[in-house]
Amino acid sequence: MLHSWIDHIVISAPSLEQGAHYLRQTLGVDPQVGGEHSRMGTHNCLLKLGEDVYLEVIAANPEATPPARARWFQLDDPHWNNGPKLATWVARTNDIQAAAQAARPVPIGEVQAMSRGNLDWLISIPEDGTLALQGAAPALIQWNTPTHPASAMQDGGCSLIRLDIFHPEAQALTSMLERIGFDGNMQVFPLQEGAHPYLVAHIQTPAGPRQLGGTSADPYNQA
Repeated sequence: MLHSWIDHIVISAPSLEQGAHYLRQTLGVDPQVGGEHSRMGTHNCLLKLGEDVYLEVIAANPEATPPARARWFQLDDPHWNNGPKLATWVARTNDIQAAAQAARPVPIGEVQAMSRGNLDWLISIPEDGTLALQGAAPALIQWNTPTHPASAMQDGGCSLIRLDIFHPEAQALTSMLERIGFDGNMQVFPLQEGAHPYLVAHIQTPAGPRQLGGTSADPYNQA
């Protein structure tokens, strides 16, 4: 039986420095150093949000060889990647091949094998690098490691309270999540047709509850 959960939320940024600054401004915390994804020409930094959930800041790596394909998370689109933003999220599943089939017709892409250091995983990646349902639909991931990577991250006292998703096609997203057996503290809200979708992550920090993301009125979310 298919099951899936929130694995991590994704902050895309033109640079890791801008993404880290966004976290300092919004959450009052600094992310820890992550690593590089040579196949995608990207690198990241990380923030633990629980024993099996985390936040990833991801950006194109200026020192890496540009990939022969579009980078993931729409990082090659200058109109989208014009500032740090809560871009999308990733759902962990117990059977990624079956979940990828069940997610259709939502365009989550093909399942590909990835690795970094001692981490090994399968993830769905659209060929053109775009985000499914403008980031409202998750990428799918299945970790091939004994423990979740968040368990080894530094604990800065932050935790994910809830993820809210706002989209004109709320029913299509809700139906997809039902098909992949999603279970998690998340709510989907409808928007009027033509409205720009967005995500809001409610996060408990050492200084109290804070929010990431929001509408285009947010100076850090100007997609």
